[in-house]
Amino acid sequence: MGSIIRLILRALAACWIALQSTPSLRAQAEVRLDSPMPPPKWAVLQRQLLAEHVPACREFFSRYFDDRGYLQCFVRWGANDGPDDAFENFNHWPELHALGAGDEILRLYLKGHDGLIRQYTEAKTVEVPVARDGMYHKEFIVQSDWMHHGEGLQLFNRMGLSIPTDSAYQARARRFAGFYMNEDPDAKNYDPQHKIIRSMMNGSKGPMLRKATATDWAGDRFDLAGFVALHGERTFEEFLAHYEEYTDVAGDHCLNLGATTLAMNAYMLAHEAKYKKWLLEYMEAWLERMKQNNWIIPSFVDLDGKIGGPDGKWWGSAYGWGFSPVNPVTGRRENRHRIERALTGFNNAFLLTGDTKYLDAWRNMTRAVNANARTADGQMQYPTMHNAQGWYGWQNRPWNFGALEVWYWSMKPEDLERVGANGWIDYLQGRNPNYPEAPLERDLQTIRQRMNAMRRDKLPPEKRLADNMMGFNPAATESLIHLMLGGLQPGRDGGLLNARLRYFDPARRRAGLPEDVGALVSKLTETQTFVTWVNLNKTEPRTFIVQGGAYGEHQLENVTSGDKTLPIDSPLLPVRLDPGCGRMLVLQMKRYANPPTVLHPWDRKAARLGL
Repeated sequence: MGSIIRLILRALAACWIALQSTPSLRAQAEVRLDSPMPPPKWAVLQRQLLAEHVPACREFFSRYFDDRGYLQCFVRWGANDGPDDAFENFNHWPELHALGAGDEILRLYLKGHDGLIRQYTEAKTVEVPVARDGMYHKEFIVQSDWMHHGEGLQLFNRMGLSIPTDSAYQARARRFAGFYMNEDPDAKNYDPQHKIIRSMMNGSKGPMLRKATATDWAGDRFDLAGFVALHGERTFEEFLAHYEEYTDVAGDHCLNLGATTLAMNAYMLAHEAKYKKWLLEYMEAWLERMKQNNWIIPSFVDLDGKIGGPDGKWWGSAYGWGFSPVNPVTGRRENRHRIERALTGFNNAFLLTGDTKYLDAWRNMTRAVNANARTADGQMQYPTMHNAQGWYGWQNRPWNFGALEVWYWSMKPEDLERVGANGWIDYLQGRNPNYPEAPLERDLQTIRQRMNAMRRDKLPPEKRLADNMMGFNPAATESLIHLMLGGLQPGRDGGLLNARLRYFDPARRRAGLPEDVGALVSKLTETQTFVTWVNLNKTEPRTFIVQGGAYGEHQLENVTSGDKTLPIDSPLLPVRLDPGCGRMLVLQMKRYANPPTVLHPWDRKAARLGL
């Protein structure tokens, strides 16, 4: 036709041969881009980054895993170097595949995930009571805190991006959520009367309701000679000393809000109401506790549901507001609360409902903490910790953990003011137009640096701890998530992906952009996403499906190019890119309007998901 862009209404089944077997998907708009575009450097770098990950991940897997998917290391229990660290060797591999990296990434991490479950089910302790019959039970760690649960579950929690209909994944998602909904007699972690998870140490064998010992945390004794402990311990006595003050674990802890991700995983399979009900019931209980505690989330709720127990010590428990144990390596006390990990629960509840009261609660806590600022030597100081003597842990800037996330969810200017310096945000605000290439080049360099470091690694398998190789993991996805998806890099808390857009390849029936396609999200507003798509292939067209949100939570209302606007009214939009063509478009959307789902477009049922 020769026009800059052709926006044509077509039936989805007629346009997408690969989707013809899904008649329940209704006809909707297709965007066809036929404007020639010289290959942008950012698009070339994106495809190079996706491509270079594949041989790097293959080499990493070959070096540190065997044919069963077992990690080649000295297998131990413990918070220092235990099962969670073994699984963390695959951090960001699920996101990498979901962006469009080769299927070998998926094959390797699935093999590793299954292998690690078997390996740690077979592994047994001598001195740690709960793990004497295996460190994993029913494919889940027997007992841990939600800092370490979240870290170890990063792989599982995000593999639904690529394999939502896999029978093993679905069974695990429901079983794992059931451990926190009293569906398993071995795991009575939840008290529905008081709406608490009964201990900060919990898992597939239930809660720890006694005082924890240093051995419970550090694992069986071993000789450290020849090992490299990443926390700097030189002897096993220092391992034990690290955890001497980690005794208070019975009762609920805001860290346990990480368990809501398990309910989210299960809910997003088929929208079974019980998972949503439990998640919101538990989250509402925590909002009520915040209201009762001057909007500051407690770190200790006793077994009777009382904030702070009989003495009102709302700051109590290991990893609580008042937790500053001695580091045996340095001999100094370190402020070590993990309150920030509770943000995962707020994220899940907001993703599920779109209700801004969850954002309001986090803002209220930020204000409440910073209201205790003091002046010292003419300098404002802000607290980060609290114990029986009051606030402490002073710093020269306001406490603002979660500021980036709250702004990303709200898109409010007043939230942006709290974020601080951020190159990506500057780019989205139009202040750094040359930004995209630099972070992509940085991540390419990261892959090469990690591979070079791995090749210099001389530790034999029998002297490797499970966390020794984590720093060699080549997956570097932050720039791709920012630029291709307009999303946030998921953190170590084990939470889910936050993204404005996701992509699916109908020809290959998989998540991610097809080969040769680049995507650049250049501006975000509360209702709009500005994105450029380009096909680097000069001879073959490329087709893909755009989704609003990481899990279809955003409804795409229309798409505009120049003076032409096409209605959509769906979370999904088919796009065809002619050879060598590309264009910047504006997607108008209603955010957090749909129930989130992990199902890919061709697996969704119209009656259930409203397509």
